[in-house]
Amino acid sequence: MRQISLSRILAHWDRLQADSVAVSHEDELINWHSLERDTNRLARAYAELGVKENDFVTIALPNGIEFFKSCFATWKLGATPQPVSAKLPKFERDQIIELGKPSLVVGVDDSSDVVTTIPIGYEPDNLLSDEPLEEKTAVSFKAMTSGGSTGRPKLIVAANPAAWDLDIEYLQIKNQGAMLIPGPLYHNGPFSWAMIALFKGNHVCVTTRFDAEQTLALIEQHGIDIVYMVPTMMQRIWKLPEQTRTAYDLSSLKTLWHLAAPCPEWLKQNFFDWLGAEVIWELYGGTEGTGSTIINGVEWLQHRGSVGQPGDACEMKIVGDDGATLPAGEIGELFLRPKSGPGSTYRYIGAEAKTLDGGWESLGDMGYMDKDGYLYLADRQTDMILSGGANIYPAEVEAAIDAFPGVRSSAVIGLPSDDLGNIVHAIVDAPEGIEEQALLDHLQGRLVRYKIPRSVEFTTEPLRDDAGKVRRSQLRSERLPA
Repeated sequence: MRQISLSRILAHWDRLQADSVAVSHEDELINWHSLERDTNRLARAYAELGVKENDFVTIALPNGIEFFKSCFATWKLGATPQPVSAKLPKFERDQIIELGKPSLVVGVDDSSDVVTTIPIGYEPDNLLSDEPLEEKTAVSFKAMTSGGSTGRPKLIVAANPAAWDLDIEYLQIKNQGAMLIPGPLYHNGPFSWAMIALFKGNHVCVTTRFDAEQTLALIEQHGIDIVYMVPTMMQRIWKLPEQTRTAYDLSSLKTLWHLAAPCPEWLKQNFFDWLGAEVIWELYGGTEGTGSTIINGVEWLQHRGSVGQPGDACEMKIVGDDGATLPAGEIGELFLRPKSGPGSTYRYIGAEAKTLDGGWESLGDMGYMDKDGYLYLADRQTDMILSGGANIYPAEVEAAIDAFPGVRSSAVIGLPSDDLGNIVHAIVDAPEGIEEQALLDHLQGRLVRYKIPRSVEFTTEPLRDDAGKVRRSQLRSERLPA
């Protein structure tokens, strides 16, 4: 076991491979020596701005080398990075700042009476030293943001400290390999895969946004051996003309991870046939880290549709409406618990977990276990919409719609999309009528782009029952296939 603080991990790889590429983004790259030295100076600048040990630093930067620098500078002060979308509207960002109370917000070009902010492209004073700082290890290595069923965001703060065991085998990520991350780094999956790859001395290649052909070209160009995807990315790659898709040399690729949303069986089988079943891996789990399953393509072919068996560190059970554990084959709500005990993997800020006696927690998923202990997911218990691998909570979008003058109530649902899995659709109860474009302009200032409804319909009929609850089951049955 070689546990090393994240405040020292860049220095470790600098000693071993100073001139090798650490991170590349578009036409820009940085080697390990420069990443180590630049983040030493940046950490000192953050300290002068007020960042202290175990503070949160909210990072509102787009994908790029600056994002990685900001995270490592934060770790070097013993503080915790708390990533958010660079496109987050001020209204929503302010709610997150209110929850986390960070000492610094990076990537925000406006003044604030509440917290210190610095803009994208901030450069520390060259007079600051780039020599190593005192070693510090934050009590948490990340604090990720999630929406919530109440319509307000929450923070999921990891319980594990900002340190890494250099000898641990994890997620098929080898030491000193090459990983491609075509997803947004403020999401837990891309963030975790990218950072763990760096902890293990990998070259991490990150894109500004996903492009199907560019992804294949980068795998060939950089000899990528592992890539992170969501099913929507896989589908867009598969829809490329065959002569385009097969024009690139992907022989370096040993592992393709997909997660964050269900993958259609036909798509998965096509990737098996193209790249080999042994290359394709799937993970199911939540940012909370209370439990997960992993399955690769070879095993999946023996258990079609499964997301795998519970890992060694967790337990899972399926529970009925009465709270009793269900037998194999019966669909119910999935509950998980880490073998290390309740509260050992995360804590919420701004939310409470759904629990059962004994430390069991639910992420809101429905499914069943077969007689061999393989998990099969059926649906979400809540009305959360999965669109392109992103979690969209209807209550959050409804809260923004209901704030518009003239709206009495609203209901937000997911409509099927061949590309994204689901798209956001809003039904708006506006007795006196409103302008659709005016409503969409209002939402632009309060919601991230992918949460804004693709389509809106208006009604003068009440959308809520006498208890104030949206009649969502009726809306779904009318608009979604059985």
